[in-house]
Amino acid sequence: MEIDLSKRILDRNERLAEENRRLFEEKGVFVVDLMASPGAGKTSTILATIAALRDRYRIAVIEGDIASKVDAEKIKEHGIPAVQINTGGACHLESDMIQRAVSALDLEEIDLLIVENVGNLVCPTEFYLGEDAKVMILSVPEGHDKPYKYPAIFEIAEAVILNKYDTVGMFDFDEEEFRSVVRRLNHRAPVFAMSATKGDGVGAWAEWLALRIEDSKTSSSEE
Repeated sequence: MEIDLSKRILDRNERLAEENRRLFEEKGVFVVDLMASPGAGKTSTILATIAALRDRYRIAVIEGDIASKVDAEKIKEHGIPAVQINTGGACHLESDMIQRAVSALDLEEIDLLIVENVGNLVCPTEFYLGEDAKVMILSVPEGHDKPYKYPAIFEIAEAVILNKYDTVGMFDFDEEEFRSVVRRLNHRAPVFAMSATKGDGVGAWAEWLALRIEDSKTSSSEE
């Protein structure tokens, strides 16, 4: 007899994720699971998103890292509620971690919750957290071949952010090939070229996200 422990872990995670989903729907909170490699610019993208949308939505952040609380402190410096999750070595966030983090937030005062997942292009793809959308960030210095090497994360993303776009001329980055492969893997996901630290291109991404939030509100009111 064989016991598939991975299936049991995923089944438990899925059950808790559905509990998270019901809670977020009840409170009217739109949740984004932001995934990327270490150094791709997750935190800078979050800060740019906050700057673009904070006048329209009440925003909070859950920061996932193997260790440290540096990123959460950066977010708090901008007056945004933030909760740090340290996984102690785990390469992804799981639904029970989100439940514990959410208990430290007042969901009645939040419209948009951004979850910064642990820097990894593999593990987070299999773990649903109860989010409304998974969004993937790739930075130009990582190379245009990442969709070939890590197709699953591009297949599940509802949007792809091509960050550090201001450096595109400094690297051997074939943007046309990159976009072609992403379209082949996931024709529904738009690709937003931006430079988070400079603010270039953030507007298009922010408007897409705002539209998703408003669509979610409309769907909830019709149910």
